[in-house]
This record gives sequence, C-alpha cells and structure tokens, in this order.
Amino acid sequence: MIASTASSMPAGEGAHRRQIQVDPLALLRTTQDPPWDVYLTGTVFLDIIFTGLDSAPVRGTESWARGMGSSPGGVANMATALARLGLRTSLAAAFGDDHYGEYCWDALEQGEGIDLSLSRTVPGWHSPVTVSMAYEGERTMVSHGHEPPPEEPAPDCPPRARAAVASLTPGRSAAWIAQAARKGARIFGDVGWDDTGAWDLAGLPDLRYCEAFLPNAQEAMRYTRTDCPRAAAHALTEHVPVAVVTLGAEGAYAVDGRTGECAEVPAIEVEALDPTGAGDVFVAGFVTGTLAGWSLADRLAFAGLTAALSVQEFGGSLSAPGWAEIGAWWRKVQSVEGQEPVALRRYGFLAELVPEELVRPWPLRRAVPTIGFRRSA
Repeated sequence: MIASTASSMPAGEGAHRRQIQVDPLALLRTTQDPPWDVYLTGTVFLDIIFTGLDSAPVRGTESWARGMGSSPGGVANMATALARLGLRTSLAAAFGDDHYGEYCWDALEQGEGIDLSLSRTVPGWHSPVTVSMAYEGERTMVSHGHEPPPEEPAPDCPPRARAAVASLTPGRSAAWIAQAARKGARIFGDVGWDDTGAWDLAGLPDLRYCEAFLPNAQEAMRYTRTDCPRAAAHALTEHVPVAVVTLGAEGAYAVDGRTGECAEVPAIEVEALDPTGAGDVFVAGFVTGTLAGWSLADRLAFAGLTAALSVQEFGGSLSAPGWAEIGAWWRKVQSVEGQEPVALRRYGFLAELVPEELVRPWPLRRAVPTIGFRRSA
C-alpha cells in the first residue's frame, strides 16, 4: 500500500493557484466529437466548511474552528472534480440571485472553466446553504434551503456529450437520463442512502441506462441482499455492465460484466482532514479513466488516488485535485525509500500522463477561499 503525507491545513497567503491542466482525451478527440465530455444537472449549494475542530460540537457550548472556507457544493463538487481533471464539463443548475448564487456562478464559470450556458439565475430564490464541520476524520452537516424553483434548468434537453453523471433516486425516474443516453452519452450512476428502506434495484428505473454503477459497500450489499461487497459487485453486473463498489479504508472493487474482468485496488494511506466530496471525486476519476480508454485496474487506481488526495484538503469542490496535485504526489511517492515496487507499478500509468515540467513540489498549498474581499479602488 502506498503511503504519502501532506500538510493538514491549507495555507492562507491568498493568491489563487494556477491550474495546471492535462487533457486526458487529447489523443481521442476528433472534429465530430460532442461539444462536451460530461454533462451534469442538479442543485448547487453554497458550502461553508469548518475544520480544525478537536471534537464534535457539544450542546450548550461554543466551539472555535482553526480553519474555515467556502465554495460551491452539491452538484458543483462533481462538476469541479471533472473540470480539474481536464474534461470539458457542462452543468445545468439553478442559482439564486443573492450574493451566494453570484459567488458560486463566478467560482464555477470563471474559476473552474465549467460551461453554465444551460444554467440560470432565479429571481427571488435563496441559494441553498450547507455548513459542514469536519473532525476526527468525519463530518457533520447542517443545510438550509427553500423549495426549488418551479422550473428546472433544461434537464429534459441535455446537450450532446460523451458522458453524463446521474444521481439515481429510489422510486423516481429523470427524463433527461434516457434522453442523454439516446444521444450517445455513457451514463455513470451513483446513488444515496435509500430512506424508504426498500433497497430494491427495480426502484432505480434509470439504472438500465447506466454503463457503470458506483455505490458504496453498504449500499451495494443492501441492494443485492448479499453480505460481501465483492459478491455484491458481481450481483450488480446482472443489472448494469460495470459495477464499482467503494470499500472505504479498504479501497475499491470493480467488475466488468461484459468481459468478466475484475479489479481491486487498496486505499492509499493518507491523513484525512475532511471526507466531504470524496465520493464525487472518486466518480470523476473513474469517468475520466473510462473516457480515456484505460484498463479497469487503472481506472480504479486513478479514482482511488484522486479521492485520497481530496480528503487531505477541506471542502468538496475545494479539495478536488488537479493534475498539479496528481503529478506532485507521483513524484513524491517515487522518492520515498522502501516503497513497495508492486504498489508503484500499480500507478505507473501516471508517468505518461503528467509532463515533467508540470510537476510541482509536494505538498502543494491552496489559498483559503472566501465569499470575497472588498476590492480597493
């Protein structure tokens, strides 16, 4: 198992880091390609994240956090993770016409280069907000939001894209998923906890459009009525071509039902600061590797690596790694004495992806984001 270390708190000197970019699909692009690599739709939250808490907040007391940041959250976590990995990403979402909405729009469009042409600002609608408190490797969240706007921003008219990421909801079908699939998009589905308690795959009608399904171990076992996450992955391939089951600290396991190929990659040992958004980053890494045509094992390793790098920073979209972080990690682990050769070979595909001139020293430092300072005249 590869281990790496990083600073546990981001620096606050202030300058935005220059995004170092690699196009993982460069050799595959043609003039006939869809305009977008990935399409998403969903709700954007303003996330406010507190870190550096020694323990969980105690009722009737005041807790002080040593770190704080703000960033777009919700579906923006996935969109940012995809964009930072070099995929041309289009997001359809509603934004409030308050300062929060303006900040999120600017951060995604100008800061991350995400296409928001299918998004819209809704007059009089307050942006949803989530406050996340990270401590002891876990998180506690409090959210506030009003009823969503009566019109959703064009989910029934998705653009042509190589792929789309869809959050499947038990008992509900989203028309845009079928439409995206008919336009040639490869659908990657994730899922949340089933509050109905049914855990019935028949209750996920849009699963039939998915090329890959990426639940965590508990979700996979409940849906398949199995007591082993690896057995659950195999059982899921009766319903979807590729099943990927995340195993938490044990890594991830994947099965391609079309070829019979299996892959398992252990987790990378890191000091976790905040797990917020790690699942989204994992999916983004797997989507990237799939569109690039990598082997199942390489896709799984890359997804696990990007998720591991993300938990070493706070926040959801804030923590999504780009190629600068990936390259810096790869250089660092190669220099560690006594590194396991088998583990190094597992990530050897990175050598051809990250140009030497783009690699920065490890650890990298990120600026602490804020809603915005007043600009001097």
